[in-house]
Amino acid sequence: MEENLVRLEYKGKEIILVGTAHVLKESADLIREVIHEERPDSVCIELDEGRYQSIQNPKAWENTDIIQVIKSKKVGFLLANLILGAYQKKIAKNLDTVAGQEMLEGIKSAKEIGAELILADRSIQTTFTRIWRKLNIWEKGKMFFDLLLSSDEDSNVSNEDVSNLLKTDVLASVTAQVRKKFPKITDILIDERDQYLAYKIKEAPGKKIIAVLGGAHVPGVAQEIFKTQDIAEISAVPAKSSISRVIAWTIPLLIAGLMIYSLVISVETGIRQLSSWALWNGLMAAGFTALALGHPLSILTALVAAPFTSLNPLIACGWVTGLVEATIRKPTVQDINNIPRDIFSLKLFLKNRFLKVLLIVIMANIGSAIGTFAAGLEIVKNLF
Repeated sequence: MEENLVRLEYKGKEIILVGTAHVLKESADLIREVIHEERPDSVCIELDEGRYQSIQNPKAWENTDIIQVIKSKKVGFLLANLILGAYQKKIAKNLDTVAGQEMLEGIKSAKEIGAELILADRSIQTTFTRIWRKLNIWEKGKMFFDLLLSSDEDSNVSNEDVSNLLKTDVLASVTAQVRKKFPKITDILIDERDQYLAYKIKEAPGKKIIAVLGGAHVPGVAQEIFKTQDIAEISAVPAKSSISRVIAWTIPLLIAGLMIYSLVISVETGIRQLSSWALWNGLMAAGFTALALGHPLSILTALVAAPFTSLNPLIACGWVTGLVEATIRKPTVQDINNIPRDIFSLKLFLKNRFLKVLLIVIMANIGSAIGTFAAGLEIVKNLF
């Protein structure tokens, strides 16, 4: 037991860090043993409020409203979260256990001994948003497809790997290859969370505190306990840069200005420019929607909507197209329950109505963005 514990003294408090793997039954057994033997005043677990509710009520996904997800502009966040959860469940299934079992055991054991339960991790939505805002458009695209197309080999865990799982963290390991390509992610995914976890742990009430952590966080948290953290800064969701907001409005206004100017100098030229804009935007958005096997009406929606939404930064073609797809092919509870199985298989992914809607939102937006770029170039070329 002791080899998986790190004992620290901080300002009169005894802090015990317990390194676990989120997919091992052995980790759950370890947590129960440590908590009942040490009988701490507080038990900190590596969960935020959202994941705590999810782990307490795993069937909550069945009530997910895909239309509301699209309207709230959380498609990318939801898909990243689903990939992470499916990856974790897949490993757990290979090991004949339940993902997050050690966290459930930590919650249960804390209640049994009357210890105060502390949700010590930063909101996963904040973590993903901070990552998203720091990556440029090409890095975002590469990260999305790397996660989506992760091979099944990632989830094949042999007996020899079991002990190594205590030294890693699923949230970190699922993006290990991505982090090699994008060093920016490491700071947010691991280092910032180490700081946040350390702050919550040392501020927990009582003289004896046990913290249940993924093994990858233990070394960093052990060091951060004795440092000062800027908790407000690492808890904040960064605003979109002023440059991105300016560009988001400048390009549509510039394109609209060029088309109006074209109409002024020549009606024929203006009509040709408008046609070029509509064709490039509509056809590219419709084409990418078709690649995602969207319903014919969804494809038609992308064709019609893209030329207009491309000129309005407040509305995205993918949102409109996704809403139509979700209305026509309404996802079922079975689709949601099959996400962990379907998300890593392209064939099953495209058959799952819930996942397909998310994909169509993204693909329609990509097609519209490409169409905007191509049409803009042609408009400038025709005019000058």
